[in-house]
Amino acid sequence: MSEQIVICTKKGADMNLANAFAAKMDVPIGTAMGDALTVVFDAKGVSLCGYGLSYQGDFEQMLHRVTNGRLQHEMLVRAAKTTQDLPRGIDATAGMGEDAFLLAAYGYRMTLYEQNPVIALLLKDAIRRARKHKELKEIAERMQLVEGNSIEMLSKQVDNIDTIYLDPMFPARQKSGLINKKLQLIQKLEPPCAKEEDLFDAAIAVSPKKIIVKRPLKSPFLANRNPNHTFEGKAIRYDCYVVE
Repeated sequence: MSEQIVICTKKGADMNLANAFAAKMDVPIGTAMGDALTVVFDAKGVSLCGYGLSYQGDFEQMLHRVTNGRLQHEMLVRAAKTTQDLPRGIDATAGMGEDAFLLAAYGYRMTLYEQNPVIALLLKDAIRRARKHKELKEIAERMQLVEGNSIEMLSKQVDNIDTIYLDPMFPARQKSGLINKKLQLIQKLEPPCAKEEDLFDAAIAVSPKKIIVKRPLKSPFLANRNPNHTFEGKAIRYDCYVVE
């Protein structure tokens, strides 16, 4: 992990969860915020604070993207369309799980890989809360988080997988708004992927039907591999690779 953290508990915190995380990280629990990044446990769950910013995963803010017919217009969903019943997908670069949430909303049973322990904790907490939300529950139940290195996890994958999704994180260009708060804090924990070619090769080795890679619109192809087809938006694109 690229930066040290502080662990802070407040009223209503799940102390069992906080103690387990503190032991895992070998960091003492305090009641005061740190000068830099602080993982806060309170009655609302788990959040990450620092540098004047605060972030907590919240899939409820994505409801408007998956209801009232809007889901079918999501570019990622269009890229991931399948005729399979109960398709299986892997998000090998889960982050805070928003893209996996879209695929789960479409119907994929998603396995999410995340190796950074702080990000994994935040994501686990977001999924936990979503499973208690009447409108999110069904979607969140199709999301399973596995903490660990994606390349190692993919090498152990034996299930038949329809789609593997890769989003090697790239720097945010703007500095305002909720998503950029998330990126500013998370990028202090986990830099963009440095082993893109290894990640791509590990995904191919699983022999999914399709690999989808999220990229900035004008960036080179991942590991310099030409996709079969591409879906382009204003700022990003999804490169689709059909694995034969």
